[in-house]
Amino acid sequence: MVRQQLLQRASALMTRHALQPSLRNTAQRRLASGEMPKLTGAADNAFNRERMAVKQHAAASSDLWRKLSLYVAVPSLIIASINAKNLWDEHWEHWEHLPPLEDRIEYDYMNIRTKKFFWGDGDKTLFYRAETLN
Repeated sequence: MVRQQLLQRASALMTRHALQPSLRNTAQRRLASGEMPKLTGAADNAFNRERMAVKQHAAASSDLWRKLSLYVAVPSLIIASINAKNLWDEHWEHWEHLPPLEDRIEYDYMNIRTKKFFWGDGDKTLFYRAETLN
């Protein structure tokens, strides 16, 4: 009995929703771009004229930002990525020509320590990792 009532209610709700236009279609029709209708009669007042002007401005500015995003931002990101990749490759190509770290000259101004670190042997920083030097 309860099951039948639930089925009847569900079918009634489904029928009612099928007959009503969906909210999505309503919103799509409302926000659809196109020419603005000409206001006549009682609808031709200051509020509606201002609202139409705001809609026209929004349409124009959204079109501008869409074009800027597609034709300026995306190519700029691609060019910047290519430049970063080239700089990365040049950097490591330069490092390949340098002598190993162990063979480099240690100048007096490099690795100046006024006192030893209080951990380990006192010469290595807290984030020192020997395996990264290979």
